Amino acid sequence: AAFPNILVNGAGGIAVGMATNIPTHNLGEVIDACCLYLDNNDVTIDELMEACPGPDFPTGGIILGRTGARAAMTTGRGSVIIRAKTEIEEIRAGRYAIIVTEMPYQVYKGDGRGDGSGLIRKIAEVVQDGKVKEVSNIYDESSEKGGVRVVIELKRDAIPKVVLNKLYKHTP
Repeated sequence: AAFPNILVNGAGGIAVGMATNIPTHNLGEVIDACCLYLDNNDVTIDELMEACPGPDFPTGGIILGRTGARAAMTTGRGSVIIRAKTEIEEIRAGRYAIIVTEMPYQVYKGDGRGDGSGLIRKIAEVVQDGKVKEVSNIYDESSEKGGVRVVIELKRDAIPKVVLNKLYKHTP
């Protein structure tokens, strides 16, 4: 069947004087948008965005705002900012942990690539550099069945949301 495969699978590349990076989209949402267009080729961008609101990344994560996705749909140019999905858990009385359950697209959890680009290594680097002093331990509890689970233990009296914002600022 013919459908916009490039939207579902995404694409990226560099040519002479220009580059492109098309993020992946949800297959069902893209098909719904195609059906809307086939039924009415005068469909508006707003109606299409109800069916297909924006990118859908295979690793999860949270898209910040709708402005970038809307700009991409209306002008062909846009920027989408993605963050890890996190939870804050109290692990002991007065001690908290930030739990990462979904990773931003193309951010690697460990150091599987061998180039030092893994998220866990980056967090360890910013802790060693003193940019984020409130982290006491980091460990990976991820599994094949359970998905991603990176635990970032905080020191006593650390404010979890403040630490989380520092990690967003200094790490991928």
